[in-house]
Amino acid sequence: MEVKIKDEFIKLGQALKLAGLVENGAQAKEMIQEGLVKLNGETELRRGRKCVPGDEIEMEGKKFVIR
Repeated sequence: MEVKIKDEFIKLGQALKLAGLVENGAQAKEMIQEGLVKLNGETELRRGRKCVPGDEIEMEGKKFVIR
């Protein structure tokens, strides 16, 4: 799956919402803080982490790529 962005980056929490993996920012924060989100294969604990085109995000077995 791909998530297309218009700017040069998107924050991790926003990317999860855009991909439909979480309903809101609070849920995104919770999932990230619990260590359930991987960015480029490594667990990421910062909701505000900038994601750029080409980054791969995985949560609960679902993967998507920022484009």
